[in-house]
Amino acid sequence: MNKQEYNALIAKIDYHMDLYYNQDRTEISDYDYDKLMSQLKKIEKEHPEWITADSPTQKIGGVPKREAGIKVTHDVPMLSIEDVFTKDDVVKWVDKIHNTIPDCLFSVETKIDGLSMTLRYEKDSNGKLKLVLAETRGDGFIGEDVTANAMVIPDVKKIIDLPYDSIQLRGEVYMAHEDFEAFNQQQEALGKKMAANPRNLAAGTLRQLDTSITKERRLKMFIFNVQVGPNELTDSHVAGLDLLSKHGVPVVYHRLCKTSEEIIEAIDAIGGMREDLPYDIDGAVVKIDNMSLREQFPSSSKYASGHIAYKYPPEEKIVEIDNIIVDVGRTGKLTFTAEFHDPETLKPVKLCGTNVSKATLHNQDYIADMHIGIGGRYKLFKSGEIIPKLNGCVREPREVYSAPATCPKCGHALIREEDSADIRCLNTSCPAQISRTLSYFTSINAMNIIGLGEKNIDGLIDSGYIHSFVDLYKLHDFRDELIEKKVIGKEKNTDKVLAAIEASKTNNPVQLLTGLGIRNVGRNTAKALLDHYDSITDLLSVSIDELTNINDIGETTAQYIYDFFHDAENVALVQELKECGLNMDVEHDFGMMNKLDGLKFVVTGTLPTLDRKEAIALIEKNGGKCVGSVSRKTDFLLAGENAGSKLDKAVSLNIRIIDEGELFRMIK
Repeated sequence: MNKQEYNALIAKIDYHMDLYYNQDRTEISDYDYDKLMSQLKKIEKEHPEWITADSPTQKIGGVPKREAGIKVTHDVPMLSIEDVFTKDDVVKWVDKIHNTIPDCLFSVETKIDGLSMTLRYEKDSNGKLKLVLAETRGDGFIGEDVTANAMVIPDVKKIIDLPYDSIQLRGEVYMAHEDFEAFNQQQEALGKKMAANPRNLAAGTLRQLDTSITKERRLKMFIFNVQVGPNELTDSHVAGLDLLSKHGVPVVYHRLCKTSEEIIEAIDAIGGMREDLPYDIDGAVVKIDNMSLREQFPSSSKYASGHIAYKYPPEEKIVEIDNIIVDVGRTGKLTFTAEFHDPETLKPVKLCGTNVSKATLHNQDYIADMHIGIGGRYKLFKSGEIIPKLNGCVREPREVYSAPATCPKCGHALIREEDSADIRCLNTSCPAQISRTLSYFTSINAMNIIGLGEKNIDGLIDSGYIHSFVDLYKLHDFRDELIEKKVIGKEKNTDKVLAAIEASKTNNPVQLLTGLGIRNVGRNTAKALLDHYDSITDLLSVSIDELTNINDIGETTAQYIYDFFHDAENVALVQELKECGLNMDVEHDFGMMNKLDGLKFVVTGTLPTLDRKEAIALIEKNGGKCVGSVSRKTDFLLAGENAGSKLDKAVSLNIRIIDEGELFRMIK
């Protein structure tokens, strides 16, 4: 691997680290992420001269957020634990320590898949330890104050009856499977977005501002380390955890071991517990029991000394397909979902602690390539997604599934698009498309009409009240009927929804243009269009040539836009929405706009006063465009603290680097 490929690998890992630590979501499984990190470590072992302080092997992925409080500098760095993937590597590590300290003892513990938090306690007037601060890990050196949220987590002890002046305890905040499933069931019933996994939901919950939401979501916590404390708690880590447990502090499952054989036995025992635990774990931690000895076995600036984490391979199960469900999206695209059971128990499969009975099937080509059909058996695995995926056929089905010739929702003929695996229903009156189209129109990414989730929209469609966007703005004429029939709830809820619909008339026209659901026109493209035109109605007379002259609008997207606004039904729709009072006109702030017109920015690192969203909004308001990665087309890199590999790449490409102050001067 050359240096350019090495930098590309770093950029890829940085991208996934940012998703995991800072955005509380994932796009790849832990296993795939760990493989990328292993590849990077191998390269850096061969080329140590390439390593910089910003390498993913040298830093922790999170950056402190501003959502849930002020920044806190950790008294003791909250470092990661180095991963190993084979039991031979565990034995080698233990043997290395035993060669230096023959009678060294170890603790083997569950590695909870959650969000790390340190609790600081100080002696109060009654001589007991009182919780005074709770802090997240952040970048390992600076985190955020989440004390208010920690106070409503039942597992977090507010008072500990121990006679010390102060202690600091580090643990893992997590969400139990039962509470996670209850949350998603509630979200689904309300037609809202479901959480991908318990870890992401727990992290987002701990970082947000409303403590009542934190309390409602029933977060939990295990303590796994004494960061600062007296010898009574640190001479033996296991004895310290046991003492804390006796005083009511929930501590992580742990086992004291001496030999490598005992350690492997404990790792296997934890692995055997995974399926029955009420929470997610992603490994087993092995750490030196006497905390004062750990510093004799350092790893790197990123990793805690005297620790390793054995990572279990991704959990897979064999399933048998019972049925294949076909659904229709807002653009008419067919989606396929497999329903299955465990062939041994004839029940839903328990995977990663949750019961699953469905898997996404991408398209007809995927179905054919995987030989997917009813009666077939397949390997199933789950990464960061809500719905797991099939991964290889182990028993052929009776026959491979073929998509229907007509739409399962309306009976209209289906077509397969040229040069695409997608199959679509072209009937614009298809009830499934109407439902999805209206749900998208009212969603947070478009008109953001609170209370109008998919369930309420389906109820309004089934009752005959709505068939188009315009019908939403006439619902107030049927207020009494809606209340009487309880189509969207009782009087109070109905009035709230009707008020939200009325308020949406004054939305920014970018939201309306996004909500129209034109193919390839998301919020960014809608904004680009309305940066060039004064009103949505201007698009009724625009040409394809004019559209393709707008930055980032290609020929295909231009054709979709042109076709939409030159279709007679859509022309009438725009006119009717205007007559309903919806805002279609752009209010250009000429004192602020266009200072950065045509310039491309990348934002990275932690800025002094702005968070990432605020910086991007400021740049875009002044005519600039923000992109996710540095390239030769980038004009400026707006860099804060912990800028990472994007800064290195910008330097190598001679991209101009600015700080927050310079950005303010540019738009002054």
